[in-house]
Amino acid sequence: MAQVEWEYNLIIFIFMLTSEVTNIELARENFKIWNESLLSKDAQKVAELYTVDNTFLPTMSPEFKRGQASAEGYFVHFLEKNPVGEIVEDECQVLAPDCYLHSGLYNFTVGPEDKREVVEARFSYVWKKNEAGNWKILHHHSSVKPR
Repeated sequence: MAQVEWEYNLIIFIFMLTSEVTNIELARENFKIWNESLLSKDAQKVAELYTVDNTFLPTMSPEFKRGQASAEGYFVHFLEKNPVGEIVEDECQVLAPDCYLHSGLYNFTVGPEDKREVVEARFSYVWKKNEAGNWKILHHHSSVKPR
């Protein structure tokens, strides 16, 4: 088991043991794990949170990405912007016992330390629990919020 999967499972397990998890809390916890993976500056670590056959429409790319390798390629460049995400407004819709849609608005602070800027964006994540019981991103769509 990869290190990121082990850490991910431990965090989710502790979270579930210490609280009554609602759907929105689970969605926000998974977003927190994803957001913290950005801080690692390790594109592979971020990509491991996606399913092997994921689809991805990134915020700062015109391309339609498919698969972990494609997601990793995007994050190699996106992580250079030192992104930090913060959810502004969100909802969670359960699609099946092992699958949910988390959507809403988030802001990303990006750029070098001396010139940070906020990018307002919309998001949708479809999270699916795999056979090992790990939550993975099946689909991710993020786009700059229209003015």
